[in-house]
Amino acid sequence: MKFVCNKTELSEAIGNVSRAVSPKSTIPALEGIRVRVSPNALELTSYNLEMGIRTSISAATEDTGEFVVSAKLFSEFTRRMAGEQVVFDIDENLVVKISSEATECSFSAMSASEYPDLPVVDSEKSFTVKQTVLKSMINMTSYAASMNDSKPVLTGELFDIEDGRFNLVAIDGFRLAIRSEMADNSGTYHFVVPKKALQEVSSLIRDDAEKNCTICTNDRHIIFEIDNVFVISRLLDGAFHNYKLSIPTGFKTEVIVNTREFSACLERCSLIIDDKNKSPIKCEVGNGVMKISCKTAIGRVNDAISADINGEAVTIGFNNRLLLEALRAAEGDKVRVRFNGAMKVIEILPLEGESYIFLVMPIQLKG
Repeated sequence: MKFVCNKTELSEAIGNVSRAVSPKSTIPALEGIRVRVSPNALELTSYNLEMGIRTSISAATEDTGEFVVSAKLFSEFTRRMAGEQVVFDIDENLVVKISSEATECSFSAMSASEYPDLPVVDSEKSFTVKQTVLKSMINMTSYAASMNDSKPVLTGELFDIEDGRFNLVAIDGFRLAIRSEMADNSGTYHFVVPKKALQEVSSLIRDDAEKNCTICTNDRHIIFEIDNVFVISRLLDGAFHNYKLSIPTGFKTEVIVNTREFSACLERCSLIIDDKNKSPIKCEVGNGVMKISCKTAIGRVNDAISADINGEAVTIGFNNRLLLEALRAAEGDKVRVRFNGAMKVIEILPLEGESYIFLVMPIQLKG
């Protein structure tokens, strides 16, 4: 087999598919990238049995065939070649020779006979969403997905699409994140995608992307198509939490506060909190001021933030990290923070509308 392709295009393609290469597998071939040579094209595939990525680039090819190559060697040799055009020549012993201008390198490949095919997902059940919108939805919610494997379904995010609205939901038992958008389709979809796969999808989307992402799904798998890169993931089984029952129907206190100032205050508190010195943050709301305080064996922080406060005065405790991560995910210079008393969930919303809703469980304060 022999093929010639552009070094920059190939390096980008290798970088994209390398995200799903298995670091260690009982199937040695899965620790590499499958390269399939066909007329005028080169297809690259990686698969770790939970998630796979496939893409293709144009190439001048001779013959057809496939082989599996180390992702690291493939990437590094290609990236470090001298010229812009790279020539690959693979002999019958699966020795890969790479040449470009005066540079020539070689290394061994593996047979692709044991490389499993990616799952096939029909395109009948599909919908589209703008790439940048999907990226925003993932980035604003993934922080709240559970890290605990005791309930695997909560380690993913719920795609809840119904009645022309698309909600992406993550929950871990202590916090809940919902990001909403109007949907351009009339279909109804309910499925849970692993957080890892969604983070890879987000990383593949450019910040200035203008195209749509096509999403196809069945009962077991999902495919995201992003500019000729296909991300295939298994879906998570199990009953996802009925998140709509967790959303408060009213509030006793609403605070409009500067997002950056509130975050900076919590970051100062983080300096005196670690694994050995844990303490809830105390928040006192009233008289146009949010007072934030924290005390551990390391030190003490007392702070105050001016805010627009409507409703009852309230004193509440919360986990510093959980609230800070929610604020970092929020969009907008200001947020609305709603309270329903000292032991009800804290609700964070944008200044206008409900494009996102973040909930954080409070912590009971001593005394």
